[in-house]
Amino acid sequence: MSDAQATLLQRDARRERLFFLSMSLPAMILVGICALIPVVWIVQQSFRTLAGDYTLENYEKLLTSPLTWRALRVTLELSGATLAICLLLGVPLAFVLATTSTKVANRLMVLILLPLWTSILVRTYGWLVLLRNEGLINKALLGSGLVSEPLPLIYNFTGTLIGMVHYMLPLFVLPTYAAMRDIDSNALRAAASMGASLWRSFWTVILPLSMGGIISGGTIVFIYTLGFFITPAILGGGKVAPIAIRMERTLSTFQNWGAASALGVLLLVLVALVAAILLGAARLLRRQRIGA
Repeated sequence: MSDAQATLLQRDARRERLFFLSMSLPAMILVGICALIPVVWIVQQSFRTLAGDYTLENYEKLLTSPLTWRALRVTLELSGATLAICLLLGVPLAFVLATTSTKVANRLMVLILLPLWTSILVRTYGWLVLLRNEGLINKALLGSGLVSEPLPLIYNFTGTLIGMVHYMLPLFVLPTYAAMRDIDSNALRAAASMGASLWRSFWTVILPLSMGGIISGGTIVFIYTLGFFITPAILGGGKVAPIAIRMERTLSTFQNWGAASALGVLLLVLVALVAAILLGAARLLRRQRIGA
């Protein structure tokens, strides 16, 4: 191919990209405006007092209050624990889906996606019924003789974590399964021909090649759970108070939009910081793979 033909192909590709960009530009502008206006309103509201005057008092109280740091710690603990359990359960589950037959994988995928077809409120109250002292789980444990008294599974960190994992696990499995499914089967055959066991092939071939999907799923889980409200509010029973719960209490109890908006800004900063860290980790991993 001559240099002139290569230049023409590059020009055509550039025109095609610009054409599709111009087609999507109105929708991108609309979505950007709808997302930006509430954020700008929250930021400017965070600098207002109850009387409407501008002040830094909201942030001074926010950063010096032990309740804020406690809510931040609970938020990070819930998100981190949810991510860890999703990793432990989701990676093997995605591996089973990627290595089994298409028929079995489709049936298992329906079961995995089934919770997403139900309202989060309904699912949370379903866990409330299952986990309470008179619920099915405690009745089964008591009937089997494994425990002598009901386990405290609701209105605490444990119950909240169970509900959050149930909600986020399908969202973690989907990108992880897609990454594992796209792995060339010849790579596994090559590893097996070199004498690698299934476990060694998983750690040295499958896991590194699917790391992009795992990071994507982990990013979705961690960032999404930072703003969870319904599940901690119901299964936590007021004893588990992440930032979202603190915001709701500030509004419902004190009607203080400025303090609640400052908490919202803190949550936005936390999400942006976590996203930047995970994006940097993904880029570093990609560079290492390219260098290798």
